[in-house]
Amino acid sequence: MLNNIIKFFLENKLITVILLVLVVAWGIVTAPFNWNTGFLPNDPVPVDAIPDIGENQQIVFTDWMGRSPQDVEDQITYPLTTSLLGLPGVKSIRSTSMFGFSSIYIIFEEDVEFYWSRSRILEKLNSLSSGLLPDGVQPKLGPDATGLGQVYFYTLEGRDEKGNPAGGWDLHELRSIQDYYVRYGLAGTEGVAEVASIGGHVKEYQVDLDPVAMKAHDVSMMQVMNAIKQSNLDIGANTMEINQVEFIVRGLGYVKSLEDIEKAVVKVSNNVPLRIKDIAKVNIGPASRAERAILDKGGAEAVGGVVVARYGDNPLQVIDAIKEKIIEISPGLPTKTLEDGTISKVTIVPFYDRSGLIKETLSTLNEAISLQILITIIVIMVMVYNLRASLLISALLPLAVLMCFIMMKYFGVDANIVALSGIAIAIGTMVDLGIILNENILRHLEESDDKKSKLQIIYDATAEVSSAILTAVMTTIVSFLPVFTLQAAEGKLFGPLAYTKTFALIAALIFTLVFMPAFAHWVFGAKVKSKNYRTILNFLMAFSGFVLLFYFS
Repeated sequence: MLNNIIKFFLENKLITVILLVLVVAWGIVTAPFNWNTGFLPNDPVPVDAIPDIGENQQIVFTDWMGRSPQDVEDQITYPLTTSLLGLPGVKSIRSTSMFGFSSIYIIFEEDVEFYWSRSRILEKLNSLSSGLLPDGVQPKLGPDATGLGQVYFYTLEGRDEKGNPAGGWDLHELRSIQDYYVRYGLAGTEGVAEVASIGGHVKEYQVDLDPVAMKAHDVSMMQVMNAIKQSNLDIGANTMEINQVEFIVRGLGYVKSLEDIEKAVVKVSNNVPLRIKDIAKVNIGPASRAERAILDKGGAEAVGGVVVARYGDNPLQVIDAIKEKIIEISPGLPTKTLEDGTISKVTIVPFYDRSGLIKETLSTLNEAISLQILITIIVIMVMVYNLRASLLISALLPLAVLMCFIMMKYFGVDANIVALSGIAIAIGTMVDLGIILNENILRHLEESDDKKSKLQIIYDATAEVSSAILTAVMTTIVSFLPVFTLQAAEGKLFGPLAYTKTFALIAALIFTLVFMPAFAHWVFGAKVKSKNYRTILNFLMAFSGFVLLFYFS
């Protein structure tokens, strides 16, 4: 079967050329180096700086404001943990109880699909018995992201027209802008799982009760709570028909200012209403930050956010989309004029952008692989001492790398520093395949007589070493089987390297046995009549190779 495949592509060169063009175009489309593909679409391999070696976990958060860690542990964390233990594929469950909230980390087996595990958790949370948790407590599932998904951090700062820090904004103002404008704008970006707010003060209405006044009027705290709750309602009544016109009767009661709360009636004694302002002071103040992080930037408290990339998405594309969205929403950010006449505009200022690290990693690997391919080509030119054979062998390397990108894309192997290192490691073995085939073709051409056609000679030479080449590649691939069997963090760290090296070897094998014989028939078909001219040409090629090798080393 292998010989039939070789013969088919050797005899049908049009199909071979068309297939080669498709593979090259496809490889350029999926290449992770952000090449300008021109009229071709751009669908690169997902790119990150390092492999994600985190555990296959999901997080369940539960808020219970104002409760002590012990209460949270007894009434939320423990009941939820015991209920979630029966989920299929669960490896272990870890939990944390803190003031006002509970976090439960559910660790699944590595072979459990990410979104399947989320579905099982949601089913379990929806089927919990009604009396298991306190009233008003609702567990919620964390974002569909991993620990490596935090790709972009930013702060909101007041800047003048020249971009210099101007200030003039309170923390609660910046937090309100972040929560109700910036966060919603960025959350709609493709590939974003969550935009979390950090720092600042969440503005809220606060009622400071006077215990002496409450005791004098015989008012309990529960009565005050009910009065505030009932005063913040819109009530629908019924309809009235007057002069054949139907009117809808409603009671508008939502709180819109401090005065609305102050005028709320707690109770009526002897037809005299007792209002909130008689027993308390109503102010606007910051919410408690017992469970919220404080963001410090340059020694000063700041307000910002964290952009979390969705599981499986391309982090580099997500960051680029976030930057485009920031440019889009920035004109809508508010401005104010300070006392000195400076116009301060709220500006989104990044302080952690992983795209820089990703691009630096890719640039380093791109340069390393390019130089390695170039030096390998120079060595081939020097050692093989045949210009046409050197061109065939040298063309194998970049073409096989492009096919490797295609395999990485559709086998779900992300491009990172470990994965791309596998390609660099495989380059030496990839070259050997081309050298073996071309040396055998050259030997057959030198020993042949005029009885066989050149096509038959190249086919015989390729068929003679095809099984040996296939065996050599399979032996190298089999030697990596222990790496494929690694589990957990070790498997996630070294698995991409084993995959990319295997992909590179398979691609080199395909190019050696499928494409190279057909092009060898063309390349070696042209004869150089003058032996002296051929010797001079090969000598110049070898000399140029030595010069380039010395230069790049």
